[in-house]
Amino acid sequence: MIRAMIFDLDGTLAQTEKLEALSYALAVVDLCADQTTEAFVIDAFTDVVGRSRRGVATSLVERFGLVNGAQARMAEFGVSAPWLALVQLRLRYYSEMMADPGVLPSNQGSHNVALLQQARTSRCKTALATMSTCAETLGVLEALNLMHEFDFIATRDDVEHGKPDPEINQLAIRELDVPLDDCLVIEDSPSGVKAALGTGVWCIVVTTPLTRQAIHSERLVDERWIVDNPTTLTVVVEQMMTERKGD
Repeated sequence: MIRAMIFDLDGTLAQTEKLEALSYALAVVDLCADQTTEAFVIDAFTDVVGRSRRGVATSLVERFGLVNGAQARMAEFGVSAPWLALVQLRLRYYSEMMADPGVLPSNQGSHNVALLQQARTSRCKTALATMSTCAETLGVLEALNLMHEFDFIATRDDVEHGKPDPEINQLAIRELDVPLDDCLVIEDSPSGVKAALGTGVWCIVVTTPLTRQAIHSERLVDERWIVDNPTTLTVVVEQMMTERKGD
């Protein structure tokens, strides 16, 4: 029996990973004086999606040779490392995109949100476990009108170790006070799936164009629990619940 569901935010309830990828692409192109393209950077982002902010930025700095360009912008942003300059520049672009009030509602993960609301209606406990900061998380939830859909919200600010470490899911499960066997995690990225599996709970993966290839190639979960077509999500959840009743 599933008594609790834990949802990821970026790439799951909101397709913010797509917007994040674009903001990194704009920042990388800015720093390397147009020696690459936005499309190429977005493609590279698929290799690091779901990692910590430092992990993503460090990887992109190395991959695109941004050290010199980023160092030249460190004083502008008041930071002490090239990867931090990239982060600050990409946040500037991201903030410009977020200034449009229609951006987040138009990038909602509608089928995942529907599952969340269905869980609430059926009195299943719900939690959010995200690597976004508390401020970022609350902004997204408010824009999507999801602020009151959770019994507990855990963000990057609440844990020492980010995904794929299971710490954030362990925190959520403790707060929900539900046995591991009764929990289901909804994720989209390899790092999120690893965090769920490391916690010892069941996981269904709703892939995105940014995560689909990695999810299938890494074979972290059985193909039955990978949802490439989100319209089938409810069917897959019901299938998992049926199998678990038989355990």
